[in-house]
Amino acid sequence: YQAAHLVVADKPHFMPVTPTGSYVQNSLLVRLKNQLGLDSLSPLHRIDRDTAGLVLFSVRPEERDAYQALFRDRQVHKVYHAVAPYRADLALPLTRCSRLESSPQFFRSHEVEGEPNSETHVSILAVHGTSALFRLEPVTGQRHQLRIHMAALGLPLENDPFYPEVSRGPDQPDDHSRPMQLLAQSIAFTDPITHEARAFESALRLRLSV
Repeated sequence: YQAAHLVVADKPHFMPVTPTGSYVQNSLLVRLKNQLGLDSLSPLHRIDRDTAGLVLFSVRPEERDAYQALFRDRQVHKVYHAVAPYRADLALPLTRCSRLESSPQFFRSHEVEGEPNSETHVSILAVHGTSALFRLEPVTGQRHQLRIHMAALGLPLENDPFYPEVSRGPDQPDDHSRPMQLLAQSIAFTDPITHEARAFESALRLRLSV
């Protein structure tokens, strides 16, 4: 989606939002700048490289803060889809609240004792064999929040390389046959520039295995 103030992209798995390390040209931001001819394009939020789905960008630098304020003030409704093991003993829907801090491993975070700084609503959409499709609604936006909360509930995301244990380090080659099953599925907000109601949905889908 492209308008005068806003660009929305549907990011594939394994692509970082911003240039980093060996992914400078293969980052979403650089590709969009080249494709659209918009040097001023700037991401309004981030999703993990391993996560697919919707990412918002501002077109004009002078309007960026107005959009980012929506995220700071929790005025953006985000919905993620995830595939994880099915647990018949876990009563859903539920809300997971905890305190997240950086781990000794720089690329991970973990739950610690203390006042919660993260909140996620978890519900179930479908069950297929031993797996289920979950709907995740983050209230806060801590690093790896959804991945950590699901692992803490005994519902580690399918093909998650970092949680609950590290199966692939950040510098190891990706296995493109096993993308992490997490998708930024929809996002909705009131546009601070045009004052219109905005709602976007990803065209991507996750794989619900048996």
